[in-house]
Amino acid sequence: MTRAATEHYRQSFDRRTPEQLRTLSHVKRFTERLAGDVEFRKALSENVDAPRTVTERYGIEVDPMEMLPLWHGDYQKYRFKPESAQWPLATMWDEHLREMLRHRDLLRDEGEMSTINPRFHAWRERQIRRCNDELGASALSVTYPIIAFELSEGCTVGCWFCGLSADRFKGYYDYSKEQAERWRGVVGVASEVFGSAARTGFCYWATDPMDNPHYDRFLFDYYRITGALPQTTTAAPLKDQALTRRVLRLSSLYGTTPNRFSVLSKAHLNQIHMTFSPEELLGVELVLQGKEAPTAKAFAGRARERKGKLRSAIKDDAIALLERDHTTIACVSGFLVNMQQGRLQLVTPVPGSERWPLGYRILGERFFRTPDEFREGLQSMIDQYMLESPATHLPIRFRRDLQYKAGNRYFQLRARNMEYRVPDHVAPISVGDLIAFGNCTASELVMRVTTDGTSVLAVADLLDRLYAAGVIEDDLDDRFAWQTSNWTTSRIEAAKYAGSRTDVDHADSH
Repeated sequence: MTRAATEHYRQSFDRRTPEQLRTLSHVKRFTERLAGDVEFRKALSENVDAPRTVTERYGIEVDPMEMLPLWHGDYQKYRFKPESAQWPLATMWDEHLREMLRHRDLLRDEGEMSTINPRFHAWRERQIRRCNDELGASALSVTYPIIAFELSEGCTVGCWFCGLSADRFKGYYDYSKEQAERWRGVVGVASEVFGSAARTGFCYWATDPMDNPHYDRFLFDYYRITGALPQTTTAAPLKDQALTRRVLRLSSLYGTTPNRFSVLSKAHLNQIHMTFSPEELLGVELVLQGKEAPTAKAFAGRARERKGKLRSAIKDDAIALLERDHTTIACVSGFLVNMQQGRLQLVTPVPGSERWPLGYRILGERFFRTPDEFREGLQSMIDQYMLESPATHLPIRFRRDLQYKAGNRYFQLRARNMEYRVPDHVAPISVGDLIAFGNCTASELVMRVTTDGTSVLAVADLLDRLYAAGVIEDDLDDRFAWQTSNWTTSRIEAAKYAGSRTDVDHADSH
């Protein structure tokens, strides 16, 4: 892990006294009840003058009067303002939230590989820029880890909203002598190939880590090899409580990022709160997924499949939360590894769609039996898919989500929440128009618009800048239907739009 992220996370706790940490843990539990339990909220509203009688019933040992901006409608206007200092527990909690958000931003930098693997680094940077355009609100929380491992086949939990449509559980990767040796070899290869960026890895995907009874042993191997303990997210923290406590103990000793429990209902929240003390869960984010909680569901995977049924069956805000600007739960821009199958895929987040219903694109796939074959699979996909410039032999097009508008010696591209203004005067013919029509390769485009050596270099430089900005479509896999005419027409005939404009090299969201 980068030193900045590690030190920031540790210092956010180490700088507090044991009593302050205990207080913070009870404030955290208060906020969990507030978000996930309508009866708790109702009881507070009925006991506004004596709210401590409510928190005492729930074993929450802090005074709600010291954090009024967190829950009382008349005081919420003071939150995040200097006036909130008179409610010290509210101030303490909001400082903690800011520290965790800052830590999340630092985690994004952990995937930096400009020296050890520059091609992968440049590819990941392009995916980040593209995701900032495409993913909407989802982009804010993505840290773009470069590798994830599945240690099981399928999942026993079966959440109705699963953004990855996890299959039914079919077994787990055992920690036998042979398979543990293979695991350590694969993690060792990842550490060699990706350097410190391998510390961004984690050990679940369309799986629940607690379905593997040896999960903590895999975690500890990962820590010994890479120097970082992977973050854990589980929807089954009560399935094997001894295993969960072993994972929490490892995190207490070596962890440098919060773990997460997905809480599926108020009953589930009650059980978790009964099983684990506030102090035990201080480093665990409870992701409240029940109907009474405000957590948005990504419009991908199983939630996308059940859209019609949900519309007719649910009368409250669940649908609005489902369809809010939350497009995917996928986070990896890099490699997805299933140890049971020996399968290696190159993936990157995209909005859930008919083309990519699980919210991530699969660029390529390999299979391996040994660490050496794993290394070969990594390198072959880096060579094939992580190109330094637009492929000369493939059609060059703008991303299908972009709206194109031609101007006088410039063109504009508009995405979900970003706009680019690009100078277009390096050749007598508009480069932007040719890319928007999408009917020629990069090599053919250069030949059509250039007249001498100077213009060749200028056009090539423009194409490279557009490519680096992430606005050139790289989803050109022939295994999927491509509606060229419809796509091109919709871009060229897009209506005029308002908003700030920026140069392709300095794009800002708005």
